[in-house]
Amino acid sequence: METVSLETVTSYELAEIRRGVTALLAPLGGMSAFVSPGDRVLIKPNMLAAKSPDKAVTTHPSLVHVIAELVITAGGTALIGDSPGIGGFSAVAEKSGIRDAAERSGARLTEFTDPVELRGEGTFRSIHLARCYHEADKIINLPKLKTHEMMTMTCAVKNLFGAVVGTEKATWHLKAGSTRQLFARLLLEIYLLKKPSLTVVDALMAMEGNGPGSGTPIKRGVLLAGANPVAVDVIAAQLAGIPAELLPIAQEALTMGLPGASRSDIKLTGTPYDSLPVMKFKLPTGLDTRFGLPPFLATALKNQLTSYPVADRSRCVVCGICRDACPPEAITITNSALSIDKARCIRCWCCRELCPHDAMAIDQGMLLRVLKGISRSRRTVPQDSSSSDPMGISR
Repeated sequence: METVSLETVTSYELAEIRRGVTALLAPLGGMSAFVSPGDRVLIKPNMLAAKSPDKAVTTHPSLVHVIAELVITAGGTALIGDSPGIGGFSAVAEKSGIRDAAERSGARLTEFTDPVELRGEGTFRSIHLARCYHEADKIINLPKLKTHEMMTMTCAVKNLFGAVVGTEKATWHLKAGSTRQLFARLLLEIYLLKKPSLTVVDALMAMEGNGPGSGTPIKRGVLLAGANPVAVDVIAAQLAGIPAELLPIAQEALTMGLPGASRSDIKLTGTPYDSLPVMKFKLPTGLDTRFGLPPFLATALKNQLTSYPVADRSRCVVCGICRDACPPEAITITNSALSIDKARCIRCWCCRELCPHDAMAIDQGMLLRVLKGISRSRRTVPQDSSSSDPMGISR
């Protein structure tokens, strides 16, 4: 059985986070179960963009601070690093509050550079990851629980994609972004190349809607921890009310036979799950409805069942960030306006994820709009209060 610990927290005040993290890790053996004296420990938060902590885009600095303190107390050397999706590392560290967390805790910031080739035995035989990530004695993974327009949810496994350096992320989106399942396999194979020793999820303030960069902060009031990031993702999705069939990472992990992919193989500890309020996060508008359709039908109805990005001209300042980040180079700027080639677009949503002005909107196929309208109307019908949650735990 894979163990995942839960602990409720009420605020990001340092004293409350210290209490919460101590209680969270106690059933797992405390930080000393994961860090030994002399270990060089790389702490990997989510540092997507230069956003303030209240936006819920990045891992909160209070959690980063406390984890770094505990690593140092356990006798380890604490490094905090990532490769941001947009903006320089220094600017993201400053705006997110993570630079201050590093200074106050005694940790050292380290930008992910200098990629090193790692050889795998799966679908992707050669993957380059940041050298400091690969060479660390231990990795502590600190994701933020957020919705994600390509993968439905970004949390433990998806956060490890940050070990890919800089522009190579766009290259991997192009290589593996043709389907959600293939990209999920890439993420899982990155995880298997360098497994984190511990994952601690910041889900006090999470993000719903059009995550991971333009969604709406939502209070979930809980921290999660475990040694297995796949198991942590399964429970995080349950806490967000996201059905298992909408989680490509969990579905692909099942296909690969990875431990933690099945809810029946996960043991919960800490705060009782049944004491937590039921929540159902609003999902991204960019998700399509081709899940489970036969390939020939999915292809035939692609334009009607798929969402595409489109520039919101009232917000767009034509900065070119989306164009430069687009893996298939489907975005061009002509006469001071964005143009998107739908035939080339792979719907990785990097443009929406990285736009600093929230200026990339959604153009939905006609059939998709109809199906979503039907789904909304059905949700207005009163439901039996005794029904179980979407991940199979009765209420």
